[in-house]
Amino acid sequence: MLELSQLDLDEIATALSDQTDYDHRWLIDPMSGQVAFWTSDTGLDGENPVDLEDVDLTPIDPLPSYVWYQDMADFADRISDDAAGRRLARAIAGKGAFRRFKNALYEEFPELLPGWHAFREARANRRAVEWLADEGLISEDEADQYRQDHPDPDVP
Repeated sequence: MLELSQLDLDEIATALSDQTDYDHRWLIDPMSGQVAFWTSDTGLDGENPVDLEDVDLTPIDPLPSYVWYQDMADFADRISDDAAGRRLARAIAGKGAFRRFKNALYEEFPELLPGWHAFREARANRRAVEWLADEGLISEDEADQYRQDHPDPDVP
């Protein structure tokens, strides 16, 4: 079992949120906790193709986009500026929600960016911890303690 302190939660969270359709995979070494990026053309080292069945690594499959969408909805719902909350809620309605949300934040409400980044990072890292526990790579006790110690930050 791995120790949470030796893992890069940001990197695991990135792998869990990677929604691209390219022929690549994120993997984690269950012995060391090292995260690797594999592509069909360049393998793990960037030069030599290797079949995934020939490596002893655990795939990190992305979470569905609706999981990440909920972060935007919750953030928009919690911000104290009602007009900004309504605008961000409108931005996430329909196809292209992620792009419109990002554009609205950067162009109309840049003062909310630090709060958004802290909110999204806290949730993403908790998801990484939950994934690690579900995969049996860290203990449930350690995951529970992390969740307790890292709640959602206050939203502006």
